[in-house]
Amino acid sequence: MFKKILIANRGEIACRVIKTAKRMGIATVAVYSDADRDARHVELADEAVRLGPAPSRESYLVADKIIAAAKATGAQAIHPGYGFLSENEDFARRVEEEGLVFIGPKHASIAAMGDKIASKKLAGEAKVNTIPGWNAPIETPEQAVKIAQDIGYPVMIKASAGGGGKGLRVAFNDKEAFEGFSSCRNEARNSFGDDRVFIEKFVESPRHIEIQVLGDAHGHVVFLHERECSIQRRHQKVIEEAPSPFISEATRAAMGAQAVALAKAVNYQSAGTVEFVVGKDQSFYFLEMNTRLQVEHPVTESITGIDLVEMMIRVAAGEKLPFTQEQIPRRGWAIECRINAEDPFRGFLPSTGRLVRYQPPPTTMEAALPMPEAGGVRVDTGVYEGGEIPMHYDSMIAKLIVHGATRGEAIAKMREALNGFVIRGVNSNIPFQAALLAHPKFVSGDFNTGFIAEHYAQGFKAEDVPHADPGFLHALAAAAWRLYRERAVGISGQLDGHGVSVGEDAVVVVKGAAGQHLHVPARVALAEAGVQVVLGGQTYALQLQWRFGGIRAQGLCNGQPFTAQMERQGLWLRVEHNGTRIEAQVMSPRAAELMRLMPFKAPADMSKFLLSPMPGPLVDVAVQPGQKVLAGERLAVIEAMKMENILTATQDGVVAELLAKKGESLAVDQPILSFR
Repeated sequence: MFKKILIANRGEIACRVIKTAKRMGIATVAVYSDADRDARHVELADEAVRLGPAPSRESYLVADKIIAAAKATGAQAIHPGYGFLSENEDFARRVEEEGLVFIGPKHASIAAMGDKIASKKLAGEAKVNTIPGWNAPIETPEQAVKIAQDIGYPVMIKASAGGGGKGLRVAFNDKEAFEGFSSCRNEARNSFGDDRVFIEKFVESPRHIEIQVLGDAHGHVVFLHERECSIQRRHQKVIEEAPSPFISEATRAAMGAQAVALAKAVNYQSAGTVEFVVGKDQSFYFLEMNTRLQVEHPVTESITGIDLVEMMIRVAAGEKLPFTQEQIPRRGWAIECRINAEDPFRGFLPSTGRLVRYQPPPTTMEAALPMPEAGGVRVDTGVYEGGEIPMHYDSMIAKLIVHGATRGEAIAKMREALNGFVIRGVNSNIPFQAALLAHPKFVSGDFNTGFIAEHYAQGFKAEDVPHADPGFLHALAAAAWRLYRERAVGISGQLDGHGVSVGEDAVVVVKGAAGQHLHVPARVALAEAGVQVVLGGQTYALQLQWRFGGIRAQGLCNGQPFTAQMERQGLWLRVEHNGTRIEAQVMSPRAAELMRLMPFKAPADMSKFLLSPMPGPLVDVAVQPGQKVLAGERLAVIEAMKMENILTATQDGVVAELLAKKGESLAVDQPILSFR
């Protein structure tokens, strides 16, 4: 067994590998860029080596620096994590040639399966059903349009070295094929250093289901059941679960057998994933093989009790797999939510900055430790409170994983865990995750990869998360107000006859758009065990575990446990529960009456400016002063978290002035140009 390994990655996955290595008694070496100097994975490792500047092409993608760091520290093996160089054949070969061990498949297997074009050809030779497409690199956007026309729209434009949703577009017409090809090439070149792009038929209403495989150097290959990964947004997975609520035992066995046969055909030695697209009739087609550990591997670990990182390390050290196919269990149900730094209410644009508050929910499961019998909650992360979410890498803050005896129990645990996940300083997609988990189609298991595009076609808005009992949110606000007033009553030094007194009559004023606030009359009184709130004949007996200045609130409402979030925002109190957020003030009836008379101050009109919706470098400005533009026309491109974001005109107009220059680093809402 290795005495020391180097993790050629960052963030959550680097921390994950370190946990298993430490349990196995293996010393760890972290690498970092300048942006990650104070990152959590650097702190957790036994040693750390600086690679270079923040951009990944100057740090995490530089094989020479990583190999030099391994040699300098005496590491015997390198774990690549996922992303970056994890599926780079040249890197794996270099590691082996330098006398080190690559904790992953052999470079020949990566060459055969990691390359999307080569893997499809090999699958075809092995008589595995594949989706129609053009599997040779495409050179020009004009050629891409011609091929797309021949295959028939819609088509999927994919980077050969792509992964994680990067370098992938779906085109429904010639214009989208032309633009999608160019964007894919640029993203692929920037993210993977490989700009080859191919096209295949896009199967509508598909399921995305993947099979986890493990192989060793002694010819043994097994599969560890499947993961359901159909809940995706822009081809990036949002929620993953294991097992799938859709496929039958017969389909599961057939997909597993095919995945094992494919892995054996390339002498696969490590953890890998064979991805399939599955039709309504449970027919399935090979998509690609990911020759690395997957982001969503924790759900497989939860239902099998097998540490996949440990298996990768043991296989790389030459050990045999310690179990047969028949010995792999499948217990209960696991769900994973990817918690990303993005604003779901602003088109999921990246949100970078400092994590002012980061308080994950209480956990009962831990990566690299045995699975508890009752399941529970696990958080895999690479961040900490006070740390930065840099713009140079992907947007993941954490992975929230739950395990329950049934799918229904797992969904309930996940909703409660999301309620207790406190993130401030950057925006997160937690409200969106909560909405997905409550959607009747998700709860029933009736969904496909088009689920989000179909149900949130106009984007995600606050009203997309209706609360089952809005009065509960109003009651929480009223209870918090009553506790604040009770504290005021106890302040010393109050003049006799002029001290604070609290009546039971109050009004909960819920903030509305354009000053159209909702006024909810309430009776609020202290009770023996907490606060009693009566709203329109409905009584809420609340026992709160919440402190002033805190955010997470737990307790009982009419005897039922709950977790919510409450915090002061100036004069308003923000209350969040099950993805629904309100802002409220609670006041006396007279004060509420006077508040109705307050004029509404409309925000400034910024419609004549193109504002940057996110922080990031301005990659391109496509217009000049005096130029006429039409609605939908490309204006500028901003890059953030490895993704190109194209800004287009919302209406016809004429460009007046350019207010930012190409290459400039922009802040949120910074003007880029103005219109006449």
